[in-house]
Amino acid sequence: MDSARDAFDAPTPAGPRDLLDASTDAAAIVSADGVVVGWTRAAEALLGRPASQVVGRSAAELVAMDRDPARAAGVAERCRAGMGWSGVISVRHRDGRPVDVDLRVSASFRIGDDECFLLSASSRSERWTLGQSVLDGFLTRSPVGMAVMDLELRYVWLNDTLERFGGVPREQRLGRRLSELLPGLEAVAIEGLMVKVLETGAPVTDYEYLGWSWADPHRRHAYSTSFFPLVGDDDSVTGVCYMVQDVTERWHARRLLSLVNEAGARVGTTLDVMRTAQELADFAVPGFADFVIVDLLEPVLSTEGHGAWLTDAGPAPARPVMRRAGMCSVREGCPEAVARIGDRVDFLPPPHDANLLIDGEPILIPVLDPSDDLWTTEQPERAVSIREFGLHSLISVPMRARNTALGLATFVRSLNPVSFRPDDVLLAREVVARAALCVDNARRYTREHTAAVTLQRSLLPHALAGGTALELASSYRPADPTDGACGDWFDVIPLSGARVGLVVGDVVGHGIAAAATMGRLRTAVQTLADMEMPPDELLAHLDDLVLRLSGEQTDDTSAQQGATAFLGATCLYAVYDPVTRRCKMARAGHPPPVVVTPDGQVSFPEPPAGPPLGLGGMAFESTEIELAENSLIGLYTDGLVEGADRDIEQGMSRLGEVLARSDADLETLCSSAVRQLVPVPQPDDIALLLARTHALGAEHVVSWDVPVDPAAVADIRARATRQVEAWGLGDLAMTSELIVSELVTNAVRYAAPPIRLRMILDARLTCEVSDASSTAPRLRHARITDEGGRGLFLVAQLAHRWGARHTADGKIIWAEQEIP
Repeated sequence: MDSARDAFDAPTPAGPRDLLDASTDAAAIVSADGVVVGWTRAAEALLGRPASQVVGRSAAELVAMDRDPARAAGVAERCRAGMGWSGVISVRHRDGRPVDVDLRVSASFRIGDDECFLLSASSRSERWTLGQSVLDGFLTRSPVGMAVMDLELRYVWLNDTLERFGGVPREQRLGRRLSELLPGLEAVAIEGLMVKVLETGAPVTDYEYLGWSWADPHRRHAYSTSFFPLVGDDDSVTGVCYMVQDVTERWHARRLLSLVNEAGARVGTTLDVMRTAQELADFAVPGFADFVIVDLLEPVLSTEGHGAWLTDAGPAPARPVMRRAGMCSVREGCPEAVARIGDRVDFLPPPHDANLLIDGEPILIPVLDPSDDLWTTEQPERAVSIREFGLHSLISVPMRARNTALGLATFVRSLNPVSFRPDDVLLAREVVARAALCVDNARRYTREHTAAVTLQRSLLPHALAGGTALELASSYRPADPTDGACGDWFDVIPLSGARVGLVVGDVVGHGIAAAATMGRLRTAVQTLADMEMPPDELLAHLDDLVLRLSGEQTDDTSAQQGATAFLGATCLYAVYDPVTRRCKMARAGHPPPVVVTPDGQVSFPEPPAGPPLGLGGMAFESTEIELAENSLIGLYTDGLVEGADRDIEQGMSRLGEVLARSDADLETLCSSAVRQLVPVPQPDDIALLLARTHALGAEHVVSWDVPVDPAAVADIRARATRQVEAWGLGDLAMTSELIVSELVTNAVRYAAPPIRLRMILDARLTCEVSDASSTAPRLRHARITDEGGRGLFLVAQLAHRWGARHTADGKIIWAEQEIP
C-alpha cells in the first residue's frame, strides 16, 4: 500500500510539450550555482516580488519547504541529461505565505559560458486530498475483484471482493497460484493470458469465461476479467494485476437471447407436427435439460375437425388425452420415459389438471421429491423413474398458440446437478412459445393439405371405365407433391351406344382454389356430356360457365372498376365410337391429342384450336378422324410437353417418340412416358390419359330398317327377341321385347322415316331407334283415364338408363340394360 501512496507524490518526467507550453506560466532562469539570472512579469505577479528583489540572489530563498540538497542534485543531473523534470513544490510569496506550484525544469542550456535552467511554474488549484482511508476503502470494497500477481503468477495482494468471489480465504491465496486454488475456473487458460501479458506488456481486456467457485459450488458463474502489467520506475515489468467482475446475469440474458434465436433456426424446419415436437426435444438436450418430453393433445395430431382446444371454450376435462410426440435424453434410449413416441399419455405435474393447458402458467419444481404423496398417488410409474434416474428438477410449460391449447412440454434435469431457477423458466417459456407457433402452423397446414388432397382425389375419377371400347391408363402429378392439389384434370365418360367421352383440362394456377375450380368444370363437362352434346357445343356451354365463374371471383376493387377476373382454362373433349371407329373432337386452347397407329406411325390431329375457356363470343369447331383398331390416343396437359429447356413442339415430338417405341402394357407405358419426359420436378402440373382403341365387330351389332307401318312392329319385336337369345341373354329377352316394342311403336306413330332399330352388345345391352324427326321425346305421367302415354315411362322403369341424342339426320332414342 505504501508504494501505491508514493505513486501519488512521485514526480513525473516532463515531456517536450510541457516545457514549451509556458505562455501563461511564471518563468525564471537560474544558473548552475542556483542564482536567479532572469525573472518575468508573470513570476512577479505569482510571488509579488519584482525583478530587482530577485535577480542576482539565490533561488533557494524563494523555496518555502525543507531543503533537500540530494534531491536538487538529482533533478539537476536529470536535466543535464536532456530529460527535464516536473513536480510540485512550495514557494514563498512576498507576504510570507506559502504557494504550491507545478514546477517544470527544462533541460540545461548555455548562455555564453554559463550553464542555465529554465524554470516555469503555475499555481496549483485547490483539489481534493485523497486520504489513505479513502484509498484503502476504494481498493478493498470495490465491486470489482482485484489482485496482484508476481512474476511467478503467485498472489501477492487481493481485495475483499475477489476473496468473496472465489470463496477461498486471503491467507490461503497469498503465495499460491490460481491453478492450485480454483481448478474449475479455467485456471490454465487464465494463467496463459497472464504469461502473455508479462511477455508482451500488452493488456488483455474483457475476457469472459464460465466456471465454478467455492463460494457457490452448485451454480456456474460467468466472469469478465482484464489483465495489465505492473511497471516499475525503471520501466521493467514487476508483476501482473487483474480485475474481475461477476457478469452471470448479463451472460444469462445473452444466453437466453442466443438460445431463443437458435431455437428459431432449429425448431419448425418442416410443416410436420411430430417432427416439430421432436425438434423441440432435440434442441433442449443437453444444453438446457437432461430429459425432455413433448406431449400433444390428441386432436392436434388429427387431420379432422378443428384439431385442438380453444382456450376460451370453457373448462377442459380433468385428464386430457395426449400423445407422446417427441422426447430426448442424455441417456441413450430415453430409459427415464414411461411412454414411447405415439403412446397415449395423460401426464400433468400434480396437483394440476387440464386447465393448466388452457390458462396455466409454467410450472417450476426446483426439487423433485419422489416420496411426495401426490407423485406416488397420481404418477406412481413416474415416481419410480424419478427415484431410479435421479431426476431432481422440473419445468413444465403449456404449449399454446393463437388462443389454442396444443399440449405440454416438460424439461427435467438429472445429471446436471444445478436445479432449474426462475430465469430458466423464462427461457423455457420463450422457446416453447416459438415451438408452439410452429406446431400450430404445421397442424393447420396438415389439416388444409389433407382437405386439399381429399378434394383433389374426390374430383378425379377413381376408376377409368372405357368398357370394351377402350383400354385406359392415366398419370397425374401435381407441380408441388407436398400440396397435392392442382388445376389439371382428366375424365372418361361412358356415353350411349357404347361410345366413350375423353376429356382433359387445365385450370391456370395451383392449390386448393385451382382444384375447386377444376372440380366445377369437371362436373359441368359430365353433365353436358350426359346430355349427349357434341364436342363443339359442349365447349361452347363450358365457355359460358367459365365466364360466370370469373364474374363470381371478381374482387371489390375490380367490381368498382367494372372489370372481371379471368379464370384461365383450356380443355380438349373427344368422343370415340367403337362401332364406326371414328373419333370426334374439339378443343379450347389446348394442345392436340397424340395418335399412334398399330404400326407405330405418330400424328397430332389438330382440330381448330379455339380460344381458351372464359373469353366468350367465339365459336368452337370440331373435327372427326377414323382410328384403326388398337390405335393409341393420348390426351395431356402442357406441363408434360412444355418446359424451361424446350418449346411445346419439341415436347410433343418427344412424347410421340416415347409412345411409339414402347411395347409395354398401357399402365407401364403411361408412367414411363411421364418419367422420361419430366425426370425432375417442373413448375407446372402434369396429366396424361392414354387410351387404346377397340372396335365392336359385326357379331356385336345388328340393325333393321323399320317400315312405317304399325303391323311391322310385331316382326321387329320378334327379330330383336331372337337376337337377344342368340347372344345368350335369355334373361333379358322379355324386357328387351317390351323396350323395343315401345320405342319402335312411338317412332312409327309419331316420327318421320326413315326409321331404324339397332342393337349393340357391349358392356351393356343397348337398343337404339333412329328417325328423321328432331323432336325430342318427353317422359310424362299418364292419368288413370288415359289410354296411352305410358310407353316411355315403362322404358324408364325397365332400362338401366335411357335418353335421346340428336344427329345430323334427326335423333336417336336409346335404352340400356345391365347384363346379368
